[in-house]
Amino acid sequence: MNTWRLLDIGQLTAAENMALDEVILKAKNIAIIPNTVRFLQFLPPAVLLGYHQSLEQEIRVDFCKKAGIDINRRITGGGTIFFDETQIGWEIICEKDFFQRGIADTYFFERLSQPLISFLNELGINASFRPRNDIDVNGRKISGTGGTEEGNVFLFQGTLLVDFDVATMLKALRIPIAKLKDKEIDQAKDRVTCLKWELGYVPSLLELKSLLWKNFEKEFNVVLEPGGLTTEENTLFMEKKSKFESQRWINKITLPKDEQQVVCSILRADGGLIKTCLMINKRFNRIQSAFITGDFFAYPKRIIFDLEALLKETPADINIISKKIIDFFEKKKPQIPGVRSIDFINAIDRAIGKIQITHFGIPLSLVNRIFTVNAPFAEIVQNSPRHLLLPYCSKSLECGYRYKRECAVCGGCSISEAFKISQDRDMQVTTILNFEDLMNTLEKLRLEGVGSYVGCCCEAFYTKHIEDFERKKIPGILVDIDNTTCYELGKSKEAYDGKFESQTDINIDLLRMVLDAAL
Repeated sequence: MNTWRLLDIGQLTAAENMALDEVILKAKNIAIIPNTVRFLQFLPPAVLLGYHQSLEQEIRVDFCKKAGIDINRRITGGGTIFFDETQIGWEIICEKDFFQRGIADTYFFERLSQPLISFLNELGINASFRPRNDIDVNGRKISGTGGTEEGNVFLFQGTLLVDFDVATMLKALRIPIAKLKDKEIDQAKDRVTCLKWELGYVPSLLELKSLLWKNFEKEFNVVLEPGGLTTEENTLFMEKKSKFESQRWINKITLPKDEQQVVCSILRADGGLIKTCLMINKRFNRIQSAFITGDFFAYPKRIIFDLEALLKETPADINIISKKIIDFFEKKKPQIPGVRSIDFINAIDRAIGKIQITHFGIPLSLVNRIFTVNAPFAEIVQNSPRHLLLPYCSKSLECGYRYKRECAVCGGCSISEAFKISQDRDMQVTTILNFEDLMNTLEKLRLEGVGSYVGCCCEAFYTKHIEDFERKKIPGILVDIDNTTCYELGKSKEAYDGKFESQTDINIDLLRMVLDAAL
């Protein structure tokens, strides 16, 4: 039976852990150390970029600095991960010949993940491998994996979520969630799990490491013998540490933040609302990750998470995506009452279509604050909309015109500024006084043969009334409004009746961009 080394140095900084990865891989490649299983821990918490990723695109640097979270870059590829003090990392550094594999593929990843799967099963947790490189529990990720190689040696590594802080992770990483609201944080929790959530308690660190140790031995049919770094490794570590502490390493790849942004869409299917958020890399036109939520019912529940995994690293090409989704539905046969594969295709197409808005001079960072009904953005602006609909709630509470159609254009609120810029463009402006008034106004425009319009409302109002807008058959562009809305204050009933006693603000800069596009 083969004897391997078990290396467990305890908590290290991100730079120290990343330096050791390179040191051990190089030492194994020149055959001065045995095959090794390593356990990793981090102090302070850290976010780790994949080798090929850009710092600006993946991490909220200001938040990490304020929160005392280390930032570093792995020597392995894959996505950015968050490592808090509770997590345990695990690594296999070994000759490829041991597993009789020359290349890394999905089967190889699954084989190397088996010790962790067996470890979880022994704890009473039903874990399985999910291609390409995740270990999940009933569809929820508990470990992500990845690797690299040098010569005839590979390094394969993974995480074990023990007691996970989802809220901090979402604030530290740029992931496909448009706004960090409590509901979105809860939805993100549906996609991951940890030992504490599954067991109801956190086993001791000694118990976890002992059980991992036993399962690595059992699955690989080896003996793990605890050992420290060799003299050669320590020397090499001291040489490499400064490299991994340097900004040159951490900032190795620099790409504009705007090249990778979240684009979102909202689509109403017969079975419910589908909200899709995609992290798109514009330079390579690829979906980096996907986040799909809604009020539809899906069985099994994990099917949506599997669909998100399918979309990861897929070209942002609706023809390729359509084929993948259709094949996925035919193979998995999910039960999603009232929602078909074409609905998900259309939802994703609508999100990807947001990128086209940037062709009109609107930054990608703002496109999620623009909603369209009954036609794509490009088609609507080409029709040169001449009608602007504004909400009464953006008028000053002290204004005598708050509940009237007119505006004194006194400069006292954002509505006044919106009136000015619309008048400069010879547009007809209408103040909408309540929901019934909105429906009547849209019906009047439809009967008059008006071809398009621009309006302002909050995302929550748009989401709730998509079908109402669509029934009027008039193509429209809706610009999100600022400040606390009636929905956030729980005052939607008052707003519906035209009695909302608070003030919102028109996003004047974004409205001006939209109106300029329509000239």
